[in-house]
Formats: sequence, structure tokens, C-alpha cells
Amino acid sequence: MASKSNIEVLIGGKVYTLSGYEGEEYMQKVAAYINNKINEFNDMESVRRFPVEMKSVLLQLNIADDYFKAKERVEQLEKDVEQKEKELYAIKHEVINFQIQLESCEKAQRELESKNKELLLNKAKLEAALEEELLGKISTEKEEKKEKPKEKQGEKPVEKPEEKPVEKTAEELEEEEFLRELAALEEEEKAAKEKEEKEKEKKGKV
Repeated sequence: MASKSNIEVLIGGKVYTLSGYEGEEYMQKVAAYINNKINEFNDMESVRRFPVEMKSVLLQLNIADDYFKAKERVEQLEKDVEQKEKELYAIKHEVINFQIQLESCEKAQRELESKNKELLLNKAKLEAALEEELLGKISTEKEEKKEKPKEKQGEKPVEKPEEKPVEKTAEELEEEEFLRELAALEEEEKAAKEKEEKEKEKKGKV
């Protein structure tokens, strides 16, 4: 704690000894403020003729007026600072919410990309299997045509009795199943792409 000190100051042409814990610079500043107020009154023609006691009261009123105006400005500044702090807190909270939404969108995008890759891989496998199946079927048909005996010239082809419709073979059923799975996979891939585009649009808006 600072020690109490006695400081001499000049106010209104007289020397006064002020005692307090403030430094000399501050005390001289206060004295200079009061001297300025006294000089303002002395410069006013209408105040010069007032009694000394009235001049002293007017001086005190002016100092009190300065004090309350300064206090009001300080209170207003404190309110402004408090309001700015609230606005800053709200902005920070909003930024945090945006960051959470952005992270959620990025996570959803990564999941969609991973699922899309998986769908493309499955599609490629099904297409390869279907191509292999079709090539095998074409090869079998070619071999059957080669083995089929040629008809002699001038001879009428022997008419075969009407055959009843035969049920689909396992290969044909498997081929149809491949086609169905491929179509379903393409639909799923299309839906995933649409969802990914919507997520990107949403991310862009954020």
C-alpha cells in the first residue's frame, strides 16, 4: 500500500498543502483543473460582480456538473461494452454451430463417397460376371451350330414335331437375376449421387 504524503499545490493564487495517497502528478492535475474553472469564472463579466461566496457555490456546481456528465459517459460506455460482449458471444456461438454443421456435412460426404465406391465396385463385379456368362452362352451356341448336321441338297427338311414350351434353364434364370441386381445397383448408385449433390449444395449454402 502507498504511503500517505503531503503535497503543496497552488489554487486561486494561494498555496495549499494536500494530504493523501495519490502521487504528486495527480494532485497537481486536480489543482490545475480547479484553477481552470476559477479562470473561466473570472473571464465572465457577469460573474465578476458576484460575492465570493456565490462564486464559490457556482464553482462547486460546475465541478459537480462535470462529474455527473463524466460519470454518465462512463456508464454509457460500460453499457456499450457489455452489449458488444453479448453480441460477440452470440457470434462465437453461431460460429461453433456452423463448424459443427460443416463437420457433419463433411462426414456425410465421406460416407457417401465410400458407399459410392463400394457400389461402383459391386457394379463392376456384376458386369464382369454377366459378360462372362453371356460369352459362355454364345460360345456354347456356336459349338451346337457346328455339331448340327447339314441338310442334303434337294431334300426337304424334316419337320420336327411341335415342341412344348420349355421352362427356363438355371443359366437363364441366373442371367435374369444378374440383370435385376445390376439394375437395382444402378438405381442405388443414382440415388447416392443425388444425395451427395444435395449435401454439397447444403455445404455450399452453409
